[in-house]
Amino acid sequence: MILVTGGAGFIGANFVLEWLRASSEAVLNVDKLTYAGNPLTLKPLQHNGNHVFARVDICDRAAIDALLARHRPRAILHFAAESHVDRSIHAPAEFVQTNVAGTFTLLEAALSYWRSLPDAGQAAFRFLHVSTDEVFGSLAPGDAPFSETARYAPNSPYSATKAASDHLVRSYHHTYRLPTITTHCSNNYGPYQFPEKLIPLMITNAITGESLPVYGDGMNIRDWLHVSDHCAAIREVLSRGQIGETYNIGGWNEKTNLGVVHTVCDWLDRLKPRAAGSYRDQIAFVNDRPGHDRRYAVDARKLERELGWKPAETFETGIEKTVRWYLDNQAWVGDVVSGAYRTACFDTARIGDGA
Repeated sequence: MILVTGGAGFIGANFVLEWLRASSEAVLNVDKLTYAGNPLTLKPLQHNGNHVFARVDICDRAAIDALLARHRPRAILHFAAESHVDRSIHAPAEFVQTNVAGTFTLLEAALSYWRSLPDAGQAAFRFLHVSTDEVFGSLAPGDAPFSETARYAPNSPYSATKAASDHLVRSYHHTYRLPTITTHCSNNYGPYQFPEKLIPLMITNAITGESLPVYGDGMNIRDWLHVSDHCAAIREVLSRGQIGETYNIGGWNEKTNLGVVHTVCDWLDRLKPRAAGSYRDQIAFVNDRPGHDRRYAVDARKLERELGWKPAETFETGIEKTVRWYLDNQAWVGDVVSGAYRTACFDTARIGDGA
């Protein structure tokens, strides 16, 4: 069994769904079910005996200890995090609690558990920490993409708390020899993403006739990675990554925010045309986000060189699949927008019995 934290969130849930489609190894899915945790995303697994869900806060040391003692996982994959930059600007305390205190608590529990294992179990165990390229700060237009050895320079409460969690993970390897690996991914997109993030927000607002808010001049650049590629990379790192190493996971798809919005609008014009005009007509430029980083991009050649991974999706193929998914899954989107997912009939108390 593997233990996945944050497995009802966007990236974590995609990882769990893809893992159980391809593997017979069970998953212990640990999620607090904050606003970003959606049990409806996991509904396809409600009759899957290899999926065990525990509604547990990673800051709850006693509950984490009990889960580790009962289920004896061979690895912990740590996806759980507060991740929306705008929310971190307005409510940073929650980010410090989950991203820093939560990671510390999980590391303490993992270290105690790892020390209790026999030699073979210790040698096989992994703590895989999923982080972000935002810890490296902002790139100038002509700068090379961030390598794994780039200097940390976080510029938002979100990225600062993720940087702190990275440093904690590194310290637990170097001080206590806990077998950790850290990954830094670029901007993810794809199915089941909460519609506060750029791409699902644009799709949702467009088809409901609302404005498409673009920060500043829209020229902020991000490297876009389809979530299925991210999940595939994580599986490779878990399987063959070197203990104590860090790996960048990127899509090699640098796009301006405005360019991304234009592409989304163009696909919607093809697939669900308006009665008149283009969805581009709904674009509205708004005041820029405080401290908005201008450009992120990661150099993922180490992962390709050492483990043979590279993304399968281009931005062009991935964005078409993403737009089609949101159009085909309006019930899921509607339950998120209305808040109905928070009291979904897919009973979280029932699946919580697996803890």
